[in-house]
Amino acid sequence: MRLYDTARGAVVDFDPPEVVRMYVCGITPYDATHLGHAATYVTYDVLQRRLRDSGRVTRCVRNITDVDDDILTAAESRGVHYLDLAFAETARFDDDMAALNTLPPASEPRATSAIADIRGFIHAALERGFAYRAGGSVYFDTGAFDGFGSLSGFGRDHMVALARQWRDNPDDPAKRDPLDFVLWQAARSGEPAWESRWGPGRPGWHVECSALALRELGETIDLHGGGVDLLYPHHECERAQSEAVTGKPFARHWLHQALVHYQGAKMSKSLGNLVFVHELRERHEPMAIRLALMSQHYRTPWPWHDGLLQEAEQRLALWRSASGATRSDARLLDEVRQHLDNDLDVPAALVAIDHAAGAGVGVGAAAALLGVPLAETHRP
Repeated sequence: MRLYDTARGAVVDFDPPEVVRMYVCGITPYDATHLGHAATYVTYDVLQRRLRDSGRVTRCVRNITDVDDDILTAAESRGVHYLDLAFAETARFDDDMAALNTLPPASEPRATSAIADIRGFIHAALERGFAYRAGGSVYFDTGAFDGFGSLSGFGRDHMVALARQWRDNPDDPAKRDPLDFVLWQAARSGEPAWESRWGPGRPGWHVECSALALRELGETIDLHGGGVDLLYPHHECERAQSEAVTGKPFARHWLHQALVHYQGAKMSKSLGNLVFVHELRERHEPMAIRLALMSQHYRTPWPWHDGLLQEAEQRLALWRSASGATRSDARLLDEVRQHLDNDLDVPAALVAIDHAAGAGVGVGAAAALLGVPLAETHRP
């Protein structure tokens, strides 16, 4: 198998061990699952299915960020407790993922489950000289870490602009450098807080994933990723602080999903141009939604439009029409494997199955490898 590695900027061999340790950044559960989320998790699902098909065991961890600025702001505006909001939206997300037939994660830990781990991590960063205390908070010192920015390859000005966009607050006067980021946020009025040796507060966003990944998967994982919008600041900061604390490579391979666009801009909660999975499920079969998402290569940004669902429904009908065929699809299955091993070229795999179905060849096994059972499913 060959996959694009963001850190190396090239398609390279991906030959993991028998047990593949994977971490994909999960949701901040203050709103429903949109198609940008779904595209990422379907990509990781197809990858896991092919790895399992090759005889490997996958251990994929997908976190839940149940305490950060966004969820606290949303909970306050709706007049609910932030953990109640997180519980409700996580349940809806899990229901959407099950409908899309994604494999359940090996673990789905919450940030609030790791406060002790996070405090220990921050203490280690301070002890090793990679963090400093200021104004009741603790910050990571990016200047002390050699190679900060090398994962994304972005220039300093661009990183500062992205940090401001993601509310990493580069203008914080307590920071030694605008690119430094908070590990422990000093307690604010009306927000949840935990005790620490640096005073009451809560974790920063980036440190949550490092602590969870290290706790669940160990010091070096085989593959890490999520949406490409997380590349900076989140993944850059996560890599830096993890390697600073452990002294070891954090991830052997980085795989990022391109952004889904809608109404002329990237689909995002901040812009409000969202298409929600649960709303599409009211009108369309989940497998049609899954096929629509898989029709685009994971590394290519693409615009969502309703025509993709119409095409997916036609494709699903074609595949089902060949489900009773008696001709073998063993050669088709090998062809689909070859496409998946070529940087997860799922669109090419779909076309190969289309051709086979059109020729009256049974495609059930090939469709199943892509996570598409051909038995008809019903909308809720």
